[in-house]
Order: sequence, then structure tokens, then C-alpha cells
Amino acid sequence: MAMTVVVTRNAAGRVRGFLTSCMCEIAPGVYTAPRMTEALRDRIWDVMTDWFEGGDSAIMMTWPDPSVPGGQGLRALGVPRTEVVDHHGIFLARRELNESQVRSLTNSDNWD
Repeated sequence: MAMTVVVTRNAAGRVRGFLTSCMCEIAPGVYTAPRMTEALRDRIWDVMTDWFEGGDSAIMMTWPDPSVPGGQGLRALGVPRTEVVDHHGIFLARRELNESQVRSLTNSDNWD
């Protein structure tokens, strides 16, 4: 059994109520369970997948998983669409930047 964390953004009321019934909400939209079995985690994720409405909502689940690089299992639903990538054993979330964001990062006037 492993610590499982679920983070939601703009989730429907029934999603939040369901997660609260099986996990502890430690902050708005952040749920934890210190000893969750893989089977229970899979059942909860199946409910989240069935109930997911899209729009601007998002759900992320993570738990320790020694069988994958970085030792952390991840599942995600929602937007903004981010790609979770393994970079030398560390999971990173990558997403496209718009032209304005790229300019602000490459403008040397912003570097002090």
C-alpha cells in the first residue's frame, strides 16, 4: 500500500464529493490517502475517467511506483494539455508556449 495524492482543478461537485468520501482533502482540490491499494486506486481512477467532463477541469493522480523511472506513477485527465515526460528519471510536465511567452523568456531586458 502506498501514499496516493489526487489534485483537481475546477472539478465537478460530485467528483470532489466522491474523492472526499475515500480520501482526506488536505487543501482545496488536493486529496491524500496514506495507505491505498493498487486495486482501490484503479477503481477510483475508473470513476474519475467516467465522470470527467473536460472543459477547463483537470485531475492528476500520483503514487510511489518503483517499477517506473523516477519511482513515481502518474495519471492525468484534462487541460491545459500537458505532456508528462521522463527526463533522466525525473517526471516533468511540458506544454507549448505561445509567441508572447517565448518572447518574455528570451528578452534579456527581463533578466536582472
